Parts: sequence; structure tokens; C-alpha cells
Amino acid sequence: MALRAPSRCLSSSIPHLGPGSRRLASTAEAPLTAGSNLSSATQQEIQREASLPAPDPPADSATAALIKDQTQYLVATYVRPMPMFVRGEGCYLWDLENRRYLDMTAGIAVTSLGHCDPAISRIFAQQVVPYNLTTPAEDADFIAQSGLLLHTSNLYHQPWVGTLSKLMVTKTREAGGMRSASKVFICNSGTEANEAALKFARKVGKMLNADGSKHEIVSFTNSFHGRTWGALSATPNAKYQKPFSPMVGGFRHGSYNDVESLDRLITERTCGVIVEPIQGEGGINVATPEFLTAIRKRCDETGAVLIYDEIQCGLSRTGHLWAHQLYSSPASSPPPSPHAPQSPGSSSGSAVSNSASFGPHPDIITTAKALGNGYPIGATMVNDYVADKIVTGDHGTTFGGNPLGCRLAHHIFERLSDPSLQADVRRRSEVLRGHLERLKNLFPNIVSSPQQCSLSPSTSSSSSSCPSPLPIQPQSQSPSHQQPGTGREPRIQQRSGSLDGTIRGHGLILGLQLNRDPTPIVTAARERGLLMLSCGTNTLRFVPPLVIDSAQIDEGMSILEEAMRSVE
Repeated sequence: MALRAPSRCLSSSIPHLGPGSRRLASTAEAPLTAGSNLSSATQQEIQREASLPAPDPPADSATAALIKDQTQYLVATYVRPMPMFVRGEGCYLWDLENRRYLDMTAGIAVTSLGHCDPAISRIFAQQVVPYNLTTPAEDADFIAQSGLLLHTSNLYHQPWVGTLSKLMVTKTREAGGMRSASKVFICNSGTEANEAALKFARKVGKMLNADGSKHEIVSFTNSFHGRTWGALSATPNAKYQKPFSPMVGGFRHGSYNDVESLDRLITERTCGVIVEPIQGEGGINVATPEFLTAIRKRCDETGAVLIYDEIQCGLSRTGHLWAHQLYSSPASSPPPSPHAPQSPGSSSGSAVSNSASFGPHPDIITTAKALGNGYPIGATMVNDYVADKIVTGDHGTTFGGNPLGCRLAHHIFERLSDPSLQADVRRRSEVLRGHLERLKNLFPNIVSSPQQCSLSPSTSSSSSSCPSPLPIQPQSQSPSHQQPGTGREPRIQQRSGSLDGTIRGHGLILGLQLNRDPTPIVTAARERGLLMLSCGTNTLRFVPPLVIDSAQIDEGMSILEEAMRSVE
């Protein structure tokens, strides 16, 4: 707006704002009324901006000037809204105009411990900064661990990659996750973790069938496994694949939660199956226990490797360390040693401890995102059935497993694996669900079941149809839902969604189904100080930091209600 004071001048005159304060747009300008020579439309736009806590920066702002200068040098792979974020603390971000936003995106499920966590920041500083430049000499602990290595390459040993790997295996098994987890490959991102998993599955197939016939990879509709070529080939979405087709050969795609198709889909030619227990990008779609159990059983029968992509849904986002723990039965005996010999299961040789009788445990888990809380790192955790077939030279990475990333991830994984944090996630989930139920009742013309929703031409969709409703898992399972041959019930305790499919997910990975393009709501929320995500077809995605408290959830949902009312 022409009458807005230049943002650069305003920013320079405003003191540092702490996390408890919010700069209101109305402090920078007042709405114009009678006597102005501006047009009515211009006055209305100024009034609208003045009423919003965080309107997108205008064309004459410092943000707009910086974006204009930089955009000409950036490959146009993203369309970003105007705010430019420069500072964060906990669940809040501040932009270049010093406006505060409650972040319920967590950088797409990354900053689970919040922005600029003090303990993580301290470790980062210790690792990279020589103590004598910045640190008082009396801080002996800081001095002892400061100014260490950033990078050595994997040609040499360094302590943190092994320390992190040991922690991940140990904590996973202690938590009741992947029972036969034994070894870890550390890389730099989620798509790299999935590439490693796909290559490992192909190698297993080659070892079982030297003629190369066992090479097919199976994935499922509405999945998202990454943008590198192998991971993209496992992502059956024309929006992502078409510009780069043809894809890598040997990939087959089935329907998510379609149990009856699995015998035809997973065959003796299948070397691996990759599946998300909860699909994030695809619309917060939750796998049924029957589906994952049937996949595990079919993998045992054919010798295929079962890969769980838990890059978004893992690391305690569901209230359990790994999402697949929601489907697991407590074992009557302790899990075997991670390095104990494994008995063959059916014709496959896969670990008995991962068989369907113990719940649908995987042979490989991939993770990233929250593992670094913003630092780029990923990991592929495997059992000995897989690891025994990988030899020197089969795979590698230049930066993966660097000392800084592994030291940070070690601290982060230890905190995320804390049962008290997981209990907090489950409690906060109930608070958030209560709000979503309330919004569903307040806005029946916006929130609709999947059967009722329709595609808007402007929607940002990862599929061509609305997601199917997923069955609710009741608190107490009937015998028909027990794991085969055990008499033990699955561990699903949390609600997976509303009966009509409008609310889906577990823990703090939840989706709210709309009947229209969510973009106007996301925009209206942002201009009121709330950052939101969409996913799948017309779905609002809720993946806040796991450290969010009930008051912040209340704050966010109050803003979302106002945003939804503004577009109703």
C-alpha cells in the first residue's frame, strides 16, 4: 500500500520482540476513512491489512525488495508466499518484518523439538566453534567438546556415526519397534534413505535369484517417497513423474489398503515392497492392520524385503517411536539379539522376529526429517537378513554420517525416544482432535467426508480422487482383528480418525478433509499468524512441533476458526 511506512524504517525502529509478543499490523498503520482521495477499493484493502496480525508484506516492503533481488538467481522449483522467515524459537517464527507466526508445519514435520532448541544450538556451536573465540574459559564442559570435526569422509573412522547407529538400533528394539533391527546406513536426506533401501532390496533379490528375475519393487497409490529417480519411480503420481518420464523400470504400483490385490501384486519376482504406515503427502491416509499384516505375510512367502518409509510419520510423531508400533503385538518373549542368527521364514529367509505372527514388523525402516531437527540427515535401518547381503562398495555417500550431523542426531534421537515425550504427544493429540471435531461441526459446508468432497480445479492434489475413508480402530479389538496364530491383539490404542474419514491420523500427524481447495484457508491463517500445510486432495495437514503445548494448540485452532470463517 502506498501509505504504509517503508518496512525497512519500521523494522529498524522496533526493538527485539520475544516469543510472547506479536507485532500487529495495526500499529504500523490506521485505516483510512472519509476525506481520503484514495479509491474505495484501495481504502478497503488498507483496512483489511490493518485488521490482520500478519498480512503478507506489500510490494514496497524490505521483504519484497529482497525477494525481487534474489528470485532471478533461483531455479523456479517452488512457489513461496511473501513472508521471509529470519528467526525462530520453539513453536514460533518471525519474519523479516518482525511479525510472529505460530508454526504448525514444523518445516514439514522436521523441527519436532521446536525452532532453535537451546540444547541443539549448544551442540552445534560446540562442534564447529573453537572455544577460545567465543566461550568463557570457565565453561569447562563446552571447552572439552568444542572445535571438533565437521567432516572426514567415510574413508576414515570417526566416533559419532557408530554411536548414533548403536543408539538407533538399541532404542528401537527397547521401544518394541522393528524387532530384528541390527545395522544402520547414515545419509543426508529422506530420498537418499529410500534410495539406499531400494538398492538394498534389489541386492537381496540378486542374491536370491542370480538370474536377475527377482527385481521388482512394489509401492502404493498416494505414496510419496522422494524426488530422486528411484524414489520418484516408487511414487505413482503423474504430477511428479510425468515431467521426467520414463521412470526406472521394474516398479509396480498397487492400491493402498487393498488386501485382496496383494497376492497378485507381490510375486516371486518381487524383491521389495515400500509402504508408508501413514501417508503424509498423500493425505494423512492410515494403513489398516490387515493391510500391513498381509504385506508382511506375502513378503515372507516370496522372500521380498518389507520397507517402511517412516520419514514423516516416524520418530514419535504418532506418540510411539515408530508408527508401525501401532500395529504390533507385545511379544511373549524378549526380542532376539540383533546379531543372533536368523531362521528362515517360509521360502524367504527373512527374520522370524519380523513375521506376521509378531505384528507386521519391517526388514528396513527409512527415516530423516525430525532426525536432524533441521540439519540434513537421513538413515536406513536394516536387519541382518538385508545387511548380510551388502558388501563394501555396494553403496556409499560423501557427506552422510559426518560428525556434526551424527552428534546432533544422537542428541535428538535420544530425546525423541523418551517415553514421556511420546505420552505428551498422545495427550496433545487428543486436544487437537477435540478442536478438529469442533471445526467439523462449526463448518459442515467446508469440512466433508471423502465421499462428499469434490476436486476443485485449483486444488494442489497428489491424486485424482478424494481419499477413501479409513476404518476406525476401536479401543478393544475383536478376535477377528487379532494377529494370526497369537491370540494377541494389535497395539492400536489411539483413534485413527472420525468414522466418516474427515479426521485422519495418529498422534500429531493429523488431517482434516475439506470439500474445496485449502489454499484460501491456508492463506487466511497465515495472514492471521498461523502457518498451515495442505496435502493429498483438499486436506489440511497438522504436523506441529512435538513440543507444542495445549495453550498453543488452542491459539492455533482459534486462528484457524477465524480463517475458515473468513472464507466460508
